[in-house]
Amino acid sequence: MPNHPRARRLTAAACALVFAALSQAGTAAADDSPAAGGQDASAADTRLPLERLQVTDTRTGADRLARPTDIESTGDGSGRMLVTEKEDGAVRVYHPDTGLAADPLLDIGDRITSDGNEQGLLGIAAPPDFASDPEIYVAYTAAEDGTLTLARFPMDSPDQATVPADGEEVLLTEEHGDYTNHNGGEVEFGPDGHLYWSLGDGGDAGDSLDNGQDLTSLLGTIVRVDVRDSCGDAYCVPEDNPFVSDDDARSEIWAYGLRNPWRFSFDPADGSLWIADVGQGSWEEVNHLEAGDGGTNFGWPCREGPDEFDADRCESGGDYTDPVFSYDHLDGNCSVTGGTVYRGGEYAGIADGTYVMADYCSGNAWGIRPTGDGDYTTERIGELPIQVTAFGADASGELYAVTDLPGGLHRVGFEALPPPVYCTVDYTVDSEWGDGFTASMEVTNTGEDPVEGWTARWDYTGGQQVSDGWQADITQEGTTVSAADLGWNATIPAGESRRFGVQGTFDGGNPAPEEFRVNGSVCEG
Repeated sequence: MPNHPRARRLTAAACALVFAALSQAGTAAADDSPAAGGQDASAADTRLPLERLQVTDTRTGADRLARPTDIESTGDGSGRMLVTEKEDGAVRVYHPDTGLAADPLLDIGDRITSDGNEQGLLGIAAPPDFASDPEIYVAYTAAEDGTLTLARFPMDSPDQATVPADGEEVLLTEEHGDYTNHNGGEVEFGPDGHLYWSLGDGGDAGDSLDNGQDLTSLLGTIVRVDVRDSCGDAYCVPEDNPFVSDDDARSEIWAYGLRNPWRFSFDPADGSLWIADVGQGSWEEVNHLEAGDGGTNFGWPCREGPDEFDADRCESGGDYTDPVFSYDHLDGNCSVTGGTVYRGGEYAGIADGTYVMADYCSGNAWGIRPTGDGDYTTERIGELPIQVTAFGADASGELYAVTDLPGGLHRVGFEALPPPVYCTVDYTVDSEWGDGFTASMEVTNTGEDPVEGWTARWDYTGGQQVSDGWQADITQEGTTVSAADLGWNATIPAGESRRFGVQGTFDGGNPAPEEFRVNGSVCEG
């Protein structure tokens, strides 16, 4: 599991406003995606700019899962998805049309330990040829000693209702008995057909076991193995693994210098690898490797995020790769949950090629896009439910997320924010008598595009109560006043203004509003 945190105006003068309102998400045909030969980062980018992209989520009704940790499509055309439950050691089957199956597909609760918060059944993968050669691969912490375990379970058919636990074939293990945290646990098949598995650095804090830079241990790495039948063994090491000829390194290692790579995923369009590595106390990070780029050292514990963490464990001239994105622990953030690149069809016109990830504690979500020249654009794109533990895509590329407590499954979508239209607002008290007043507001569109439909909102702090208004539909709820267009004045062309006013009473003063909100955006003077 991800780490959990330690206890850690407007006056009468004109001001600039940004108009923004939610609009319905645009849709595009599935063949617009790069996976189907559509746009890519090197072509003219017609997608919605990230600053206008907003993430959404919808509950699927698959609730009360026992701390779900991963979600995976079977990819066999059935529409089924597999969900792992950390605590029960169960694999559940979900279908968008029928919901969550009553009985688990696989139950290995007798061979896992979930005593530690980050222990249990952690990850699952179905092979690319699942339809013709059905089997599932799981990662878990073994009972008694917490050994990190990668195992295979063969199936008789893709639609098999129950997979016998006694058919397990343990492929690879790594001792992890000192501490219960930092187990990694992601399992994914890459575009090359090989199986990838992430392992944490062994636990505790600050890499106290010195595993991050130790190539004789699988801890703190992502491994890559060949599990196809043609291999002839439980697994084989691909000949192009980066350390296959190094007698002082484990040949299974693909990348290293990682603290707790809880979640990683492959972009189905270009085969690149996205790795989210949970940080120590300052930074959470996302790393990106081009397809086939093995042997990368991400620097832990010398480096954390973009900064040096422990200078005493930095090698002179060390070749460390910095993350493409990192964020701090402000605003309630604590632990990155790595995501998935969106390659579906429903939102292809606005979100295609966007890597989506979130923070476990805050729910803050970000979108990342490669620009094609080695750089990246990154924006916060809203919020998802807190405690997201994993993202996954169905066979069509549409995104899902699972949440820890309470255990739930959510459909992830997107919607578009309109382009910003800038304006100035003048607020004037036209008359005042006793405890009464009238005031007028003039909104001027200083942008280049017309504003189509507007609602202005502001708060009165002097006990003002609005009783009437003109040239707008005026309502008040508590201290908040709303003024909406009347239809005939809904459009504000570039360079033009709309004026409206209110009449009301006040108690204890009649101060001007400190801020205005127009179509959801705020300008503070």
